[in-house]
Amino acid sequence: MAHPGFDPPDISEKGRDADGDLVSLDRRLFVSLTVFEGQVETATLVDELRAASFASVLYADAMNPHQTALLTWSEDPGHFVTTVRSFVANSAFRELGVVDEQCLMGRTYTQGYETNPIYWLLEKMPRTVTNADAPWAIWYPLRRTGAFALLKPEEQRKILMEHGMIGRSFAAAGYAADVRLASYGLDRQDNDFMIGLIGSDLHPLSAVVQRMRSTVQTSEYIAGLGPFFVGRVVWQSKVEADVE
Repeated sequence: MAHPGFDPPDISEKGRDADGDLVSLDRRLFVSLTVFEGQVETATLVDELRAASFASVLYADAMNPHQTALLTWSEDPGHFVTTVRSFVANSAFRELGVVDEQCLMGRTYTQGYETNPIYWLLEKMPRTVTNADAPWAIWYPLRRTGAFALLKPEEQRKILMEHGMIGRSFAAAGYAADVRLASYGLDRQDNDFMIGLIGSDLHPLSAVVQRMRSTVQTSEYIAGLGPFFVGRVVWQSKVEADVE
């Protein structure tokens, strides 16, 4: 309940319409990556997901042959503690253990200048992770140092622009698409972001992480990076229709 005498803070997402005017939306996707470990046939897990009522992606872990990861998303965060939780409890996934330290959660967000914010908030992430031509993924959490938050806005923009240009160059070449999600208060390790790098081959995804190492943000203002989950798609929902 709002406290008398205080105006509620504006926590809506901002963007621009086709005319460049500011728009506000109180919509976003919540995204969860749950990493499982155990010995259940992958085909069995795929059959269970194919019959499920929600969108998802299942990855086979490239480093651990006994691990898989389930990516799910929804505008309603209750989806994870009702629909997904019930599915896991009543499917072959219940035979697997959860690798808690590798599980991630985040939410889509805007920075205020995006045109067509509905696309950036609700459409881009599902389209990216369900792209049948881009089965490889690297998912990891990221936490900046407190010193970054104390920088002047213009200094932050300059640092982020250097970082962003590398990502855009890889995207323009078709090497990698990125998913950037805010994890404030949603991550067990107090990380700031949940990052996904998605592509047709694994090497370019590794290469973009390598290139990022030399940026000011990574070399001076990152307090924590990883653990990394590296996987390849074994099941993915069909691309969803545009959101109205």
